[in-house]
Amino acid sequence: QVQLVESGGGSVQAGGSLRLSCARSTVTLSNYCMGWFRQAPGKEREGVASIDFGGSTTYEDPVKGRFTISQDTAENTVYLQMNSLKPEDTAMYYCAAHSGWGCDLDSDDYKYWGQGTQVTVSS
Repeated sequence: QVQLVESGGGSVQAGGSLRLSCARSTVTLSNYCMGWFRQAPGKEREGVASIDFGGSTTYEDPVKGRFTISQDTAENTVYLQMNSLKPEDTAMYYCAAHSGWGCDLDSDDYKYWGQGTQVTVSS
């Protein structure tokens, strides 16, 4: 069973930065894809960014140019560097993973989910 543990959330003012981490248990995932999703109160969950085993990345439009997803394969950890944060970025952020080909941001593709970490951006 793959376990994902997020950390790094918190409260910042608009324009600030946060870096989220997602540590994956050492269970081997072939051709893995790791993604970040977020869900604000009263809204549907939405994709943020994803990265595959080869390092290819995908970003949703609202975060392009502000967020960067990266990974440390030796540590089985994925990061989400969030800069120029806006109040509309406020949400619970979830790390997710699946194995197999393809690494887009369709949440139905993801089998494994973390417990989430809260990000709050004040104006």
